[in-house]
Amino acid sequence: MIKKRFIAGAVCPNCQAQDTLRWWQQHDIEHIECALCHHLDTRLPQSVKESEQLSSATKQQVIGIFKPD
Repeated sequence: MIKKRFIAGAVCPNCQAQDTLRWWQQHDIEHIECALCHHLDTRLPQSVKESEQLSSATKQQVIGIFKPD
């Protein structure tokens, strides 16, 4: 069974609802889905340095990425 985790404070890019996005990883692919409108986004995992979504200040504050295996 796959564990799906809600992303606190996240806003759905489709319906703009807050706290409705859930995240899970399956076969090394990340999935993000809105529980309200069912908008789905999938992507391959990226390292912090390669991520375009994080600001340079945030990248400097990141110590590591937690990967529950």
